[in-house]
Amino acid sequence: MQIIDDSGNLFGLVNVIDALVVLLLFAVVVAGATLVFGSGDQTPAPERDLATTNVTLDLGTQPDYIVDQLDEGDSYSPAGDSTLTITDIYRTPRGSDTNVLVHARLRGPTTEETINYDGAPPRLGRQLGVATDTYIVNGTIRDVGGDFERGTTRVLVTDTVSAQTAAEIDEGDVSRIAGHEVATVASVTAYGTDNPDRKRVYLGLNLTTLQRGESPRFGTTPIRNGTTVPFRTPEYDLSGTVQRVGTTEQRGQATSRTVTLELTNVSSHLAQSITVGATETTAGTTVARITRVNRTNASVILTSQDGNIYEREHPVNRDVTLEATLSVRETTTGTTFKGETIQRGRTITLDLGDVTVRATVVSL
Repeated sequence: MQIIDDSGNLFGLVNVIDALVVLLLFAVVVAGATLVFGSGDQTPAPERDLATTNVTLDLGTQPDYIVDQLDEGDSYSPAGDSTLTITDIYRTPRGSDTNVLVHARLRGPTTEETINYDGAPPRLGRQLGVATDTYIVNGTIRDVGGDFERGTTRVLVTDTVSAQTAAEIDEGDVSRIAGHEVATVASVTAYGTDNPDRKRVYLGLNLTTLQRGESPRFGTTPIRNGTTVPFRTPEYDLSGTVQRVGTTEQRGQATSRTVTLELTNVSSHLAQSITVGATETTAGTTVARITRVNRTNASVILTSQDGNIYEREHPVNRDVTLEATLSVRETTTGTTFKGETIQRGRTITLDLGDVTVRATVVSL
């Protein structure tokens, strides 16, 4: 039997063209069914290979209008298989701006033992961008796989500030950024300096810190002696040098001590300005009180024309001997006054309100 006869029929029954049309329709139906109902595996292959890891991004300093928009849950997808989601935000003051660290979850396809985020593994030092409907920022990866370990670190810092700022500082003052508390004042002591418009302050601060490595960090600054910690409120801001870590108090036991002080060859006006009962007081705390004053004529050394040397009383200037009760701290290495070691022969400064004097310690 002929497969195709003279009339073009297949096996003498079906026209060849009609058969081809039927086969084509059958193929279309099968393809459509596969597209609609799937192959039976409902999870796309790439989805099964997606993984996540955590990173810490250092966004550097940001202005307030950016800081106010950052929020946990913000998400960004630079590619269809890569997603970044902010899970935590840590803010600290730096000058007039704010330093920002964010903890973020990266999601992307796996590559050997790591993930591939936006075309490359999340390595230390890599720059990542975050873009939302309201802001665009860029950050540097500082840690991969770790967590934000928040804690409170107590420190004692010192700074020289204006007299007005010193008067505004109170225990309980809070430094906030975008409504979040970052530091509080636990203790404050202010001392006079050679400049009556400037005060030396010692602040005990409770800092909200991150534990990274062996030492806590305030922002990106490791907390140890000698580092600088900023503190900012709506009323004032300062940058204190860390004196102690783990405590908010100065060294030693607070007590009082009566010392003898001496001023030599000062003007009679200055000598008369120093009176019994005069005090150095800042923010309600008295650190020195004058209890006795003795004034004598200062001496002047003269040389005659024949070369002889004579000691005479100065016609105007005075020597002043004072007794003062000082608030000091007794430490294992000696006695400190205003945070500095006090010894015989050392010069100390007393801001007595209407007069500032520099006196030499005679006895203590």
